[in-house]
Formats: sequence, structure tokens, C-alpha cells
Amino acid sequence: MITIKEVSSKKELKLFVKFPFKLYKDSNYWVPPIISQEMATFDKKTNPIFKDAEARFFLAYKGDDIVGRVAAIINWIEVNEQNQKKMRFGWFDVIDDVEVTRLLIDRVMQIGRENHLEYIEGPVGFSNLDKVGVMTEGFEHLGSMITWYNYPYYAEHFKTLGFKDEKWYLESQFKFSNVNPDFFIKAEELIKKRYGVKGLNFTKTSEVMPYTDKMFDLFNLTYASLSSFVAITDIQKAYFKKKFVNFINPEYIKFVVDKEDNLIAFSIVMPSFAKALQKANGHLFPFGFRHLLNAKKNSKDVVFYLIGIHPDYQNKGVTAIIFNEYYKVFTKKGIENCIRTPELEDNIAIQQIWKHFDPVVTKRRKTVCKEITQ
Repeated sequence: MITIKEVSSKKELKLFVKFPFKLYKDSNYWVPPIISQEMATFDKKTNPIFKDAEARFFLAYKGDDIVGRVAAIINWIEVNEQNQKKMRFGWFDVIDDVEVTRLLIDRVMQIGRENHLEYIEGPVGFSNLDKVGVMTEGFEHLGSMITWYNYPYYAEHFKTLGFKDEKWYLESQFKFSNVNPDFFIKAEELIKKRYGVKGLNFTKTSEVMPYTDKMFDLFNLTYASLSSFVAITDIQKAYFKKKFVNFINPEYIKFVVDKEDNLIAFSIVMPSFAKALQKANGHLFPFGFRHLLNAKKNSKDVVFYLIGIHPDYQNKGVTAIIFNEYYKVFTKKGIENCIRTPELEDNIAIQQIWKHFDPVVTKRRKTVCKEITQ
């Protein structure tokens, strides 16, 4: 018999966070999160997303064994300000039993019904900076710290339960050796002269901080036209600044500003922490922090996390300035592979940025949706 229980204590929340560790213990490709960081993400007292969103967490049991989990999420900015009557679900993991999936999703549906929402979509997080999508291809490739991994049967469960495909995402990578610097070195000088812009480089995290609010503002502006985008609020900016920026090598953050020092483009690249996180196995101590620090300094793989360009400067070649600076840094560090995070398949503008580097699609993922019947 399968029973669904709502998480109501810190002890149960830790069981929720730790369930994937059991499910994927034999996987060579799953990348575990840091347990304490996952717990902090779900802490309603510290994560400012809960000022504009709510979440309830559920575990599925067969007897005394946990066999599935799901987070039921409502982003009230999305619902009330954008009139998207959407019930979100995320942090979904389950054994290969479609009945477990059905019962977990039914609980999410019930919450949507109680709040007069019209459809359910997932797997998604609270916002656009969270993980997204169920994998449909690329199970033989190592995951990353900013994506969910899952077994192939997940998508089959959703299909069996009548979900429809909603949004498709691509992940790709390219060899740094593919990069021909002649492409952007010449363009860089031309763009600088034509538009009076310049690149900013950093060697200390403290140098980045004065620009981070502007960066999030530009992020909001850059992606505002994409489907399901929910802008980052001011209080979330401070939270993400504290959570993410210290993780990133300052030399991997590139900004472009105009004559008035207005930010017109940015890019954030992170060292790949995937293998370090596998070694840490959810814990920073006693040795996890050392593994992460080593990856930060020495990883030969990098992940292009975010890139944003002001609409007035899109298709004007300002990425040449960014790529020229990265080429210098990556050459010095001996970078071998450049990995891209999930990007909407219909985001042609972002795909055009990478076309000269011969990227190879390594993973596909999607969100699925279903009408909530009242």
C-alpha cells in the first residue's frame, strides 16, 4: 500500500532532501546537492522567495520505505501579476512505479484545485534561477550542480498519466579547442569603437559586488519576453548574491558597460563542480569543502551559467568582447570543455551566440503540463 505524507518537521524535510541519495546511489551520472544548502533553500525563514511563493512537500511511502517525493509550489507573482494560473511541481523523484507518481501528482493537483489554479507544470523550481525539466535524452552524461538528473522512466510516467509536453530545453557543450579567437578578436575592437563600450574584468569578489544588482536588473530585462519568466525581486537579489557569487571565480564574471558605465551585457561562468559534489556526497565537512575548493581552482571544465544582453545591444556583436576576455582566462587555466546550461529550444537568440563553436547537444529535457479539472 502506498501512502502520501506531508512533510511537517525538520526531520522529515531532511528525509525529503536525502531520498535521491538512496535512489541514485548506484548512478555514475547523478550529482548530489549539498544537503545543508538544500535545507536552506526550503527554509521559509531564510529564503526570500517565500515572500512571493509558497511550497508544500510530500513523501510517498510503501510501508516504512520512502519511494517518492514532490514539492508543490505556487509562485504568487506568476499567478496574480502575470495571470498565469499555474500550479508548479518540482524536486520530483520516484521509484519506477507509476502509481507512486500518480498519487504524488494528485496531491499537487489537489492544492491547485483548492487555489483555483488551471493547470500544473513541472518539474520546475520557484523561479527561473532554479533547476528545470525532466530529462529525456543524455542519461549517459554527467549531470551538473544546476540541473536535475533522472532515470528514463520519469518521462514515461508523465506520458502514462496524460501529461502533455510544454517547453523543451537543450544542453550542449563544446571543446575549448573548437574556439577560433580570430572570430571575435577583430570584432571586439570594431564593436568598442562603434558603440563606445568596454569590458570589465575582476580579480576579487568584492570588485563584483557593486555591479550585481545591475546584473540582476539586466537579467530581468533580457529574459522578460520568454515564456514563464518571473522577474527576480529586490529581496531575492540580495539572497542570490550571497548564495551564488562567492561560489564563482571573479575572473569568470564578465561585464560590458557603455560610456556612462551602464551595464549592457554580462556573463557568468562557473567551474564544473559535478565530480567534486559526487566526492562530497552531500556534505561540506569533513572533506567536501576541500573537494569543492579544488574544483574551483583546478577544474578543466566550465559551465556557462548565465548570459544577458540589453535588448538595445542584441545582435550588435558585444559578445565578442566577452568571449575575447574568456579566451584569455581559459587559455591560461587550460580549460578543456565548455558546458551550457539548459536553454529553451525556441530561444534562437541565445543559440546564435554559440554557433561558431560547433556545440554538440548532449541532453534534452522538458517540462510537462496537464489541466487541473475542478
